[in-house]
Order: sequence, then C-alpha cells, then structure tokens
Amino acid sequence: MDLKSFSNPVLVVTGLYTPGRGEITSLDAGNIDDILNSAGVALVNFYADWCRFSQMLHPIFEEASNIVREEFPDTTQAVFARVDCDQHSDIAQRYRISKYPTLKLFRNGMMMKREYRGQRSVTAIADFIRQQKVDPIKAIENLEEISTIDRSRRTIIGYFEKRDSDNYRTYEKVANILRDDCVFLAAFGEVSKPERFSADNIIYKPMGENAPDMVYMGSLTNFDLSYTWTQDKCVPLVREITFENGEELTEEGIPFLILFHQKDDTDSLEKFQQEVARQLISEKGSINFLHADCDKFRHPLLHIQKTPTDCPVIAIDSFRHMYVFPEFSDFAVPGKLRQFVLDLHSGKLHREFHHGPDPTDSTPEQEENREVASNPPESSFQKLAPSETRYTILRDRDEL
Repeated sequence: MDLKSFSNPVLVVTGLYTPGRGEITSLDAGNIDDILNSAGVALVNFYADWCRFSQMLHPIFEEASNIVREEFPDTTQAVFARVDCDQHSDIAQRYRISKYPTLKLFRNGMMMKREYRGQRSVTAIADFIRQQKVDPIKAIENLEEISTIDRSRRTIIGYFEKRDSDNYRTYEKVANILRDDCVFLAAFGEVSKPERFSADNIIYKPMGENAPDMVYMGSLTNFDLSYTWTQDKCVPLVREITFENGEELTEEGIPFLILFHQKDDTDSLEKFQQEVARQLISEKGSINFLHADCDKFRHPLLHIQKTPTDCPVIAIDSFRHMYVFPEFSDFAVPGKLRQFVLDLHSGKLHREFHHGPDPTDSTPEQEENREVASNPPESSFQKLAPSETRYTILRDRDEL
C-alpha cells in the first residue's frame, strides 16, 4: 500500500432515518460546559448547515443516537450533541474546528485528542460509542498473570485495597482517557495485598522484557498529577505514523521529523528516540517526532529518491516540501539533528534547495562551482490530510 492507493474512509449514507426521534442536544455558550462535564461520554457534531457533508450526516447521526440511547438509557452515560458553528463561532474557535463536519469525543468534559474519523454510517458510529463504553481496565485475578502480560505494549497496573474508592475512581478516569495508548490492569483486596505494602500503588511497565518498572509517587486522588504522569508514560515522544493515524497527525498542523526504518530495525529506532530526547525536547511543540515502516511508506521514500534498501533514513516533511538529513550516521553527533530542525524553522533548508549552500556555510571551491539547486521534493504526507471529498475544509495552513 502507498500514499497514492490510500483513501480516507468513505462516506456511507446508510441506516434508517426516523424523523423527529433523534435526541441530539444542541450546545451553546450557556449550556455546553454543564452538559459535557456531566456526560460520561459525549460525541459532538460540529457542523454548518450550508455544508453538504454536514447535511448528509444529520440523519445518520440522529439514528445512531437513537440506537445508543436504547442501549444506554441513562442520559448522562452517552450523549449525542451538536454545535452549529455559524451560530456559535466562539465555540468553534475554542475547539479549533477547521473542517465540517467534525465529530469530537469528550469524557467528563475533557476533549479527547482523537476525534471520530471512521465511516459515517449508523452502525459504525453506534459501534464506536459502544467501544468507548467498554471498561478499559482488566481485573487481575491472580498476580501470576503479571508474568504473562504482553511486554510489546506499555502497561499500567493499579493495586487497590477496594474498587469503591477515590483512588480507583481517579485511576479509572485516567484509564478511560488514555485507553488507546496503554493497557490498564487492576488488582483488588487480597490479590493486590502483596504489592500494596502500606497503601494503594500504581506502577508502569515499559515495553521490553528487561525494562524496569516505574512507580507513581504522587497523590492517587489528584487527577491532574495522575493523568500527567500516565500520559508521559503511555504516549511516546516518538510516535509511529500509519495509514490509520496519518490524517490525525497531519491535522495537528506541525511538520514531521521522520525516521524511516525497517520494521525489525529496533536498534535505529531506539537510538533515534534517545537523540530526539537529548537534542530536541525543547522543539516538541513545533515539530512531530515520528517513525515509519520503510516498506509501508515506499512512496514518500521514492519521493526523496530513496528505497527501503536505503533505510534507515531521516527526513522532514513540512507539508510543502520534504528534506533529507544528509548523512544518517551523523544524527547522533551532538547538535546535528537539532540544527537540521532549526534550519527548517529558519527557512535555511528551503533556501538552500533553491540557491545552494549559504555563503557562510560554503567553501571557496563550492562557491566557484555553485549551481542553483532544484526545487525540493513536494510533501508526500500532505496527501494524508483531511480530504475535500469528505470534509468542507475551512482554511489552509501556513506551512514552511
């Protein structure tokens, strides 16, 4: 599969529409906080009446709401809501809506990072909410189960005296939010006693058979501290880009620094992760650190005149152009990877593609034989951005 063959999930107008039965809550500045804060799960449709994709979604969204309401009759368990973004532009700006329709998921008032991007059908939307209502925490019946957990995934384990406690309720809230990023386990009572010592306890088991456990040292009832600690453990600094999450990552709107590597080349990935943490932690908000499977992403490699046999390869995709890190072996040289990113932000990478090395960086011989460089390859990952065959896009990004 390559980027040319990749397509966004199709819009499917299926399902029976029952006029007047849809229990959709209309949100405005006066009620949005109260409604979302009291909802265990809320799916909010940000729309505009003039958008044809929004018009097509309305009956589907309402019928999905009817089905979910029958299964979860408590009105605070699962809420379907909508925001007319033309009438409430302040709310649209608050949640950074850049396309219609946008379906955002909320838990207890907190907006989840991953919005709904699946098939627009009654069945698919109802199934999505059912999945969100499944308890993300698996109970441990015997501590021997710990030795059999999958160490290829990040795992959080809570040891509690009892389930009905503030400590566990906070843990449950954090687990619901980060359910896609970590495996969450919990043991209670006599089962958990050997691990509780003097009090309830939470540990993190990183990926890797020999990786040491890490213990949470903060207050177990403090949601902000618990969430921050767990997020730091569950969401890696260097994330994998796939065809499934490409649209989401692209829509974050910041350039990609990507390591292309063979799937079994964990050594290069580990060293890349170390160098990103060492050299680029201060750039976290200005560029996305990613890794990609060489074989799956052959097309971007061809775009920069590389093939999977050339991997590992490091490149930047700014959503306008792609730039290759010159010598892969140099990425561990102190400051080299950081300078590559800084040269993107300063415009130097783009400038040198057009005009050759800056005079201050070139030798007299280079100046004598200097040729104007060709344009850099166009962005490949921009093709994974939200499609105009699926959304009404409100604005273009300013990209380097």
